[in-house]
Amino acid sequence: RRIGRDLRLALPNSVRVTTGACPVTTANPGGAGTCSFLEFLPTSGGGRYRADTGGAVGCPTSPSGEALDFTVADACFGVLGGMPAGFAFAAGDMVAIYNLGIPGASAYLANNTAAINVAGSSAAIITLNAAKLFPFGSPNARFDIINKAVSYVCDTTGRTLMRYTYPIVAGGGQPTLALVGGNLLAGNVGAVCNFSYDAFTVAQRSGLVTMNLSITENNETVTLYSATHVSNMP
Repeated sequence: RRIGRDLRLALPNSVRVTTGACPVTTANPGGAGTCSFLEFLPTSGGGRYRADTGGAVGCPTSPSGEALDFTVADACFGVLGGMPAGFAFAAGDMVAIYNLGIPGASAYLANNTAAINVAGSSAAIITLNAAKLFPFGSPNARFDIINKAVSYVCDTTGRTLMRYTYPIVAGGGQPTLALVGGNLLAGNVGAVCNFSYDAFTVAQRSGLVTMNLSITENNETVTLYSATHVSNMP
């Protein structure tokens, strides 16, 4: 359930599952064996950007009518209806627009993301640290706020299920061995602990993450299975 709640906040088309050498942990100090990695980019908020062609450009002091320009690099845009009540920008926040998860439109590769100027942004207008020419506009004029990446790691050698949070890796790589720290979600993990992901469950609009986990203690084993749908409509 914890993983499912996290996944429902994932940036569309950011989920990916890999296998590789295990990171070093207290339970697995040699990093032995092969681990299953589930990675995604959690969103902290989002909204709709003003995209009407009659809007003002050039980052006016008033957010009224400020549209996001997709023909040249733009440094700010108005938020239709404002950000949700209670939302606050945080250091390291980035805007992501129309993430398709492919080269040219990948948040992992920073094609369609830009760092937010926290001090210069408000509920009505978002200002970027530097002007950005976003490659594609969203059909629904939608943007998401992201900050870091998350990986869940199944380690049947160390018998743990771990959760890691870390900065998005430049160049789009998944850190695997470089993961450090992390939080223990489950111990006594048995011989079964893995993830799988089908990105095209519903006509490319919805993906499905499946999770298998066995817990073994005193020669008794319970096996858990769960599946979570993730939205891939950017």
